[in-house]
Amino acid sequence: MIRLSTRLVEGAVAADLLCSGKSDLLAQLSVIAAENYFVDADAVLDGMIERERLGPTGFGGGTAIPHTKVAGIDMPVAVFVRLLKPVPYDAVDDEPVDLVCALVSPAQDGASHLRALAEVSRLFRDEKFRAQLRGAADSSAMFAVLTFSEERDAA
Repeated sequence: MIRLSTRLVEGAVAADLLCSGKSDLLAQLSVIAAENYFVDADAVLDGMIERERLGPTGFGGGTAIPHTKVAGIDMPVAVFVRLLKPVPYDAVDDEPVDLVCALVSPAQDGASHLRALAEVSRLFRDEKFRAQLRGAADSSAMFAVLTFSEERDAA
């Protein structure tokens, strides 16, 4: 099993991000990805926008998993944010989102991209996990929740 902590660095976790809407959220996720994983922010943003055109990636329960594939990386990576105020996202349950995990995978990737999506969706289905993320004091605490959940599951 691929673990989220192998594709997530602490700098790519942000608490209380303020976004004016879905487009602003995707743009900010792209910048965070570029700053932490040295990918092209425009390519990430364009890919996520294109993916959203196929159907929204709002997962339900206030969560979303926008994702794309880009050149320049050799494994899927993640950006995890908690929004200060939920934004409308066209989620499957029509609820606004406040917890977002953006996945960026290598351009030619197939299987590990799908495994990463499955991994994040499994985490987001866990109501207790979502509550822990929403209750975390700051970005460092959110990162600890993300990595601790894996240690607990591995035990």
